[in-house]
This record gives sequence, structure tokens and C-alpha cells, in this order.
Amino acid sequence: MDEVLDALAAEIRSADGTVALTGAGVSAPSGVPTFRGEDGIWERFDQRDFHFRRFQADPAGFWADRVDLRAAMLGDGDVSPNAAHEALAAMETTGHVDGVVTQNVDGLHQRAGTERVVELHGSNREVECVDCEARQPAGPVVERARGGERPPTCDCGGVLKPAVVLFGESMPDDPLLEAYDLLGGADVVLAVGSSLTVQPAAGLPKRAQQSGAALAVINLESTPVSGRAEYDIRADVTEALPALADRV
Repeated sequence: MDEVLDALAAEIRSADGTVALTGAGVSAPSGVPTFRGEDGIWERFDQRDFHFRRFQADPAGFWADRVDLRAAMLGDGDVSPNAAHEALAAMETTGHVDGVVTQNVDGLHQRAGTERVVELHGSNREVECVDCEARQPAGPVVERARGGERPPTCDCGGVLKPAVVLFGESMPDDPLLEAYDLLGGADVVLAVGSSLTVQPAAGLPKRAQQSGAALAVINLESTPVSGRAEYDIRADVTEALPALADRV
């Protein structure tokens, strides 16, 4: 792995722009469970309970299940950035990474210090009103729902919804357009901790390569794009990314 990391670090140093695309494998070492795979969230919960149609038809029932889902994802709430998050933040600080496009909704990149983060699937740190579109922190609203206010409502009377993209809900245009813009200026793309099987993230590496970027996949397991990546690093992201940061 050392030789591959040396070569990748040299390419990043000479690049005009490098962008990281991150998935659940980056947050898993922090104790955030993955959604798919063995012992994933969707092994314990029914995806249909979190469909947008269910939210519209039965917001009270949706919120009852959402409280349980959030508890399963965050445990006792003591979830902190890990060495992979910190390495990406450090590389942004030194100018070697321009930003992070993430499939994750946990905000750990921001807590680690990364300034430019594009959240493709939204944020579980906020809720939004379906009527006035105002946003507010999720924690107090979840506590209200846990205490029996189901569904929790906005001051305007509208129902509050987690500020994440639910199953069956359209992906917002702005984050995807920002991701395209960020990746369009990249000479190197680091696809880190993602299975790269869920759209739109799954299509981003190919799009970047078509624009001339070199692709580095850093993941414990093979992905659908590993075979065409210039760098395919099968390693723990909490080890590979700090080692890469040290080299750049």
C-alpha cells in the first residue's frame, strides 16, 4: 500500500484540484452504522416505513419510527469524527483537498473542520417545515416527538420533516449541481468508504473520469468502479487517509 499511497500523494501535490467523495464507510469507524450490508440499518428496520408517501399519509407513525431509527443510528449520541474525517479536513486546510461531497447525513465532516461539504442526501442535524420551509435543529424536535408530539409541528402549524432525502422523494437540485461543479474542477477524485452502488453518487466517479480526473478508490471492499480506477486501495480508511495526508 505504501507505494500506491506515495504515487497518489505525488499526483495530489501536482493537481490543481482534488475532491473527496465519501460514503458510510467513513463514518462507520465512529460508530455510525451503515445502512446496507451485514447488520446494517435496513436489516433492522423496514425501508418502507421511511418512504415519503408514508410520511405524507401517516406523519405520526413515521415520526414514531423515526425516533427509533435515530436512536439506532446515534446510540447514546457520543459520535465523534474519526481519523479519516480529520485527515480530509487537514488536507483541505493545506490546500490539497478542495472539498468533500458526501452521501452521509451525520455532519461529522463539518465537525472535523472541513469547510466545504456538499451533502447529497441532506442532514439529520436539522428538520424542515413542509409548509414554510423553515429549518431548525433536529435534536429538540426529536425529543418532542419522543415525548409524544407526533408529528412535531412548526410555529406556522406545518408538519416538520427530517431534512434528509426520504425514499421516494426527489433529490434536490442544488447539492447535485454543486457536486458537479466541484468535481468538474478536480484533477483527482478520492472515492472513500462508499460502495458506489447508490445514485447519484455512483455515477459521479465516471463523470469525473470523463472530465479527465484520476480516480482513487479507498475502500475495504471492491466497488463497481474499482476496476477502472487509477488507484484501487483496499484498506481501512482510518489508516489510509491519515497516511495519505502525511505524504501530501
